[in-house]
Amino acid sequence: MNSTQNERINQITSSTLIIGVDITKFKHVARAQDYRGVEFGKAITFENDREGFELFVSWFRKIATEQGFQDVIVGMEPTDHYWLNLAHFLKEQHVSTIGKFSSYTIFFIRAISNASSRLLTPSFE
Repeated sequence: MNSTQNERINQITSSTLIIGVDITKFKHVARAQDYRGVEFGKAITFENDREGFELFVSWFRKIATEQGFQDVIVGMEPTDHYWLNLAHFLKEQHVSTIGKFSSYTIFFIRAISNASSRLLTPSFE
């Protein structure tokens, strides 16, 4: 593990809500958990459009506020080009309206050798 990867891992603390998004062509599915893997709320399915993205952001903001998280990290696998609109929307939200959260980071999760082996590589920071 190199120092850059260690730095990324160290961004996840007990005050971080981790959001994992499964990207597909028309709909995405997201889950929320803490650094220990404890899940919060139910998974959400949302459309790959602005209305769906707004629903998604409202969903994780509500969980973060209710559970007392100060940081949010969104992770997604960059599947074809289907992730681009969501990533750009989230970047836009970070700049203008993130509000209560002290940090908001988007990570891409890339498979190394198989579906169970992942490497975090950051983007849009």
